[in-house]
Amino acid sequence: MKFYLSSKQGKSARLKTSATLVLAGFILVGLVTSIGIYTVWGNTMTDKHATRTSNNWRENKFVNTSIDYSTNFKNIWEVGKAFFTTKRQTPLPKKALPVQSITREEILNEKNDVVYRLGHSSLLMKVSEKIILADPVFSERASPFETMGPKRFHQSPISIAELPDVDAVIISHDHYDHLDKKSIRLLDKKVKRYFVPLGVGTTLQAWGISTTKVVELDWWQTQSINNIDITATPAQHFSGRGLFDRDKTLWASWVIRSPETKLFFSGDSGYFDGFKQIGERYGPFDLTMIETGAYNELWSDIHMLPEQSVQAHIDLKGKAMLPVHNSTFDLALHDWYEPLERATSAANQNNVKLLTPVMGEKIEIHAPANYRAWWREQVEEEKHSQFALTKLIPANNN
Repeated sequence: MKFYLSSKQGKSARLKTSATLVLAGFILVGLVTSIGIYTVWGNTMTDKHATRTSNNWRENKFVNTSIDYSTNFKNIWEVGKAFFTTKRQTPLPKKALPVQSITREEILNEKNDVVYRLGHSSLLMKVSEKIILADPVFSERASPFETMGPKRFHQSPISIAELPDVDAVIISHDHYDHLDKKSIRLLDKKVKRYFVPLGVGTTLQAWGISTTKVVELDWWQTQSINNIDITATPAQHFSGRGLFDRDKTLWASWVIRSPETKLFFSGDSGYFDGFKQIGERYGPFDLTMIETGAYNELWSDIHMLPEQSVQAHIDLKGKAMLPVHNSTFDLALHDWYEPLERATSAANQNNVKLLTPVMGEKIEIHAPANYRAWWREQVEEEKHSQFALTKLIPANNN
């Protein structure tokens, strides 16, 4: 028996099929970035000598200090169901987010210690006249696929071509929204040194990066560039870029110290007692740059909730906090602006100085400004635009 569809029915069916495939693609990337279910083959090669001498390498994988994080059918099902059923009002901004452009001359001429948010967890720091990038992702999507996966809400405040030479690139871990192959390859001719957790160096080597430029560190190990100490510190997360390399490379947070400035960069992490240990060893910090986004109660062990991010800042003895890992990619189930709203509320309740610059807006580390709640302006503008649109376009009652 054959069934024939009218042209209108056929078009509707094709559209539904396409929409389902796109939705499935986004759920797939969400599962990869949130709880660690891998569907593609990576090219990570692990230095077995370095990993096996680490205290964090046990039973052929890297481990966390406070939890044994793993996935099973039950949590795969729960997360998958949540991606299908959770209803959100504003998962994506309806227009491009505000960005303040940065020029090469501005960076080179800057004499103070400063930080710029480039997007997601990508940061440009200038400390003691040295330029440092953290988790540089300049690609259009945070995904193993060029045509599928979360797309940027905004352009980067500066292009790779416009960047001056970079003294150091710091990588927190090997997930696609933190370690971007295309960006690393394009950046390489400008970069003097890479600082990465154990095992990640062999991934860079596979991409053509010279081993002489890569410094692999275990937790609590330090290397220096001139008068700046760069220390890998613990985080509570996981790693992997392919089907068979789960937790074969280490993940880390980072401490950057000069004689005048102390910074903390969290990478990705659940909340754990390691923040207090880091604060006791290296605090107080002039600025903490802490993950605040892509969270959910289902995977809070590896991605902090905003209230926990503020508590981590307090544990670290930070003077000012910059929430990162938000406002660039849709990687979870919250509205795009929720991380900044919840972090602001928690910061106000705990008397924490929270910095919320637009992408590309300069932060003076030792004299941070009071930044406006730009995401509220964006949401209100979008609400007014939608209201005006509904008045202009009558409802189709047919």
